[in-house]
Amino acid sequence: MVHLLSDMLKYIDLDHRKKAFVFELDDVLYPERDYLLQVYYLFSNFIEFTETFPLAADMIEFFKKSYVHHGDNGIFDRAKEVFGINEKYRDNFERLYFTARLPLKLLLFSNVLTLLQEIVIDRKDIFIITNGKPEIQINKIMQTEWNGLENYLKVYYAQEINPKPESDVLSYILKQHNLLRKDILIIGNTVIDKEFACSSGVDYLNVNEFM
Repeated sequence: MVHLLSDMLKYIDLDHRKKAFVFELDDVLYPERDYLLQVYYLFSNFIEFTETFPLAADMIEFFKKSYVHHGDNGIFDRAKEVFGINEKYRDNFERLYFTARLPLKLLLFSNVLTLLQEIVIDRKDIFIITNGKPEIQINKIMQTEWNGLENYLKVYYAQEINPKPESDVLSYILKQHNLLRKDILIIGNTVIDKEFACSSGVDYLNVNEFM
């Protein structure tokens, strides 16, 4: 969605009666691509160091193009077919999603960073409810540059209760934090996020409204 600068939503435009804001992590707070490309970079360098061939630069370029055109699912198999990577390295590749120590910190979308800072200044609650595998999401969160916001975030992993779009995790949060459904605004970026808001009976905005 393309917005003129004047059309972008800001915190001041939101319902001031909201007491809490719920965000997904990937492609809402930061671009997931930034995490995945660094996973591919680390794996490519590992393969070059271990096997001497193929060159890391060639694999990295392949991963970038393959991700853009086909996404992350099945990307190891595509690389294996092109470069003849030994199947024994699949575990190394998949483990990196959980354990990668990134060369560069993950950066929040600039407009979302501003939004989060304004929510904190207004003394409202910020919840992250993420649908990804908890161990992977923790690794991402630990390597994100939060600009001091980390002390104000309350993080919940939906898989530990019931994945979105089921509303169980939000019901749990409402009870834990003494909130009503009308107090909440969910900000997401997928059909699942929108269905989650609908099934939970709370208001929803697409994060692109702030971009």
